[in-house]
Amino acid sequence: MVPTSSETVQNSKTKSTIEVANTQQKVEVSISEKKISCPSSPASANGETAQTETVSASAATDKSLQNSQNVDDQKVRGEATIPMGDYNNAEYIGINEVVSPRANDPRKLSLLPLVFLIFYEVSGGPFGVEDTVQAAGPLLALVGFLVFPIIWSVPEALITAELGTMFPENSGYVVWVSSALGPFWGFQQGWVKWLSGVIDNALYPVLFLDYLKSGIPALGGGLPRVIAVLGITLVLTYMNYRGLTIVGWVAVMLGILSILPFVVMGLISIPKLKPTRWLVADVHNVDWNLYLNTLFWNLNYWDSISTLVGEVHNPKKTLPKALFYAVILVVLSYFFPLLVGTGAVPLERDLWTDGYFSDIAKILGGVWLRWWIQGAAALSNMGTFVAEMSSDSFQLLGMAERGMLPEFFAKRSRYGTPLVGILFSASGVILLSWMSFQEIVAAENFLYCFGMILEFIAFVRLRIKFPNASRPFKIPGGTVGAILLCIPPTILIGIVLAFSTVKVMIISLAAVAIGLVMQPCLKRIEKNRWLKFSISSDLPDIHHDTGALLH
Repeated sequence: MVPTSSETVQNSKTKSTIEVANTQQKVEVSISEKKISCPSSPASANGETAQTETVSASAATDKSLQNSQNVDDQKVRGEATIPMGDYNNAEYIGINEVVSPRANDPRKLSLLPLVFLIFYEVSGGPFGVEDTVQAAGPLLALVGFLVFPIIWSVPEALITAELGTMFPENSGYVVWVSSALGPFWGFQQGWVKWLSGVIDNALYPVLFLDYLKSGIPALGGGLPRVIAVLGITLVLTYMNYRGLTIVGWVAVMLGILSILPFVVMGLISIPKLKPTRWLVADVHNVDWNLYLNTLFWNLNYWDSISTLVGEVHNPKKTLPKALFYAVILVVLSYFFPLLVGTGAVPLERDLWTDGYFSDIAKILGGVWLRWWIQGAAALSNMGTFVAEMSSDSFQLLGMAERGMLPEFFAKRSRYGTPLVGILFSASGVILLSWMSFQEIVAAENFLYCFGMILEFIAFVRLRIKFPNASRPFKIPGGTVGAILLCIPPTILIGIVLAFSTVKVMIISLAAVAIGLVMQPCLKRIEKNRWLKFSISSDLPDIHHDTGALLH
């Protein structure tokens, strides 16, 4: 046995040192070049600053040990740190503690704008819910918007709150799946969710024009409609380019203006309400495909906000609060107008289609209220468009920062927005805007279901493999509770997929197949250095250490 002596190494970036000595056997220490932050005490897990500690060892033990200690300290931002992977049986702890140099950026989102961005990611108001009444009648429409949030929206929002605070970065659900299942499946998640989001965003120019065509018939089709779609897309794309803070506060303003006319319509309708109209149901005459797809479309995408978490001020506290308030706001924004529309006007199911709320407004209040509702619909679709595009474009930026896409996708404009991501997302919207409302809804729902299945698997897998990982917001119930939480929405996904048409299924499966081929192609491009790929130095390199984390 060769005795060794301990020596103290002073690190200028730390406040304390640790002496490591081993007098019985040769010291074998493996220090990864990539570090993640880890709370060294309960206080740091709650977001408080922890004292940093750097492990040092005797230079006499091994020359490779000296090389392994040459760590890029620029990736450590004032927190207690351990290497990622298997180090002294350490769990995957503290990924959320990495402090970005943009943490104090004044352009970060606060609570109120975040609530309304979530509101527009998911809903934007009651515009588009009319088809549920046409498909199933008043009773099932009302019940659907009360029960469906419990089965789907609440579980998805809770999972988003837990994993979004655990991984507060712009790759969102992509890094969730990557950390649990590996980078290949993380890329597939990013592909289907981005494509689903772009398809979804193609709806809003369509809905915008559907509400205006009753007052301006020329917008119903032909060249005027094409020009209008292009003009709307360009204007709202520019708004995204100018900055997320602007988008957030515009969402607040548009949200208030979109909800207000329905409050007025509700007050006007009180003398005309007949509660018996709410109970009308004909279960033998229900278009289940249209009913389920419309419900699903109007109450999903809670996880989309995860791709903006890197732009949120103090996300560990702000994100769960924002999701809670947004769930309440979304459910009320659907249920209240449906109560008014179905209770105050005689039922004609065939008339309940896109834009019918404006006709109800004319019946109840006159032309002025109709124009107000149409204006609110226009504003709502604007808000939903800019919120969705923000999510889609920041997702591409986050994937580029993770090395999944070429580095140019990570380029920010002078306003801090993802320039290339915005251009790609806008191009996809324009290409898909020719599809009908029902086709768009069915196609994006099918792709969205694939992404959600991966999310549920990743959520449960992270709970099983890393039960002690730092989770600023944690759903109670342990692993069993996590599994039980995922069962009802998974069953619902199966039902939605079962009701898909053959056309939608073929198109969607072809889109999934493209992603399966695209990821290996991008890896080949990276290997041959045809394009530059890189992992941001502000993020822990989970891809490099995924194998160690999962074994």
